[in-house]
Amino acid sequence: MKVLAISTSATHYEKTGNRTGMWLGEYTHFYDVLTEAGHDVTLASISGGEVPIDPVSLQPPVINLGGTSKRYQDREFMSQLDDTAAVADLNASDFDAVYLIGGHGTLFDFDDPALKNLLADFADNGKIVSAVCHGPSGLLDVQLTSGSTLLSGKKITGYTWTEEKLARRADAVPYSLEEKLATEAGEFTTAKIPMTEHVITDGTLVTGQNPMSATGVGKEVVRLLAEHD
Repeated sequence: MKVLAISTSATHYEKTGNRTGMWLGEYTHFYDVLTEAGHDVTLASISGGEVPIDPVSLQPPVINLGGTSKRYQDREFMSQLDDTAAVADLNASDFDAVYLIGGHGTLFDFDDPALKNLLADFADNGKIVSAVCHGPSGLLDVQLTSGSTLLSGKKITGYTWTEEKLARRADAVPYSLEEKLATEAGEFTTAKIPMTEHVITDGTLVTGQNPMSATGVGKEVVRLLAEHD
């Protein structure tokens, strides 16, 4: 089956000017699980073109987790990031599932109207919608044809404010993702220990709390795809 993975196109924090972008491991871990299960993964981004990578996600020990360093050294794999399609040019009908990759950059451009419309099409047609870490920021205020929002009444997770403070980004981010998700969703849950794997599935919606949850989100998406096959 065909899975669409979407990355931020934002390159810097607006308040500090520091660099940000896609958290590479959140793509590689998910990609490996999906492709090993025989599915195709297509990478796109908000603006299209080259995908920026958060430099922190390339530093040890982070880069060494889950084989990300091997993927980073794989020219064929990394070439996916050189020139991606823009979200506005995509159709949900061409894919069976969508995955929102995290990275702090999502907090600055995942409010994109084209992304909201695309996600609504996935949800309205009963297709799998998944996201990890800061990726769930794209799930906010997605209006469905039923009149409700994508997150209404749903049990979800995402990057917590405690983790934001541990990462020393609380003063740099534009808002608390945890607070916004908890306000809109039916229930926001977290792992007992910050920065440990936590994945929640509610129907065809799959969310992961942090970078350590990307593999788990991938496994849940594979399970759901098998059920829809």
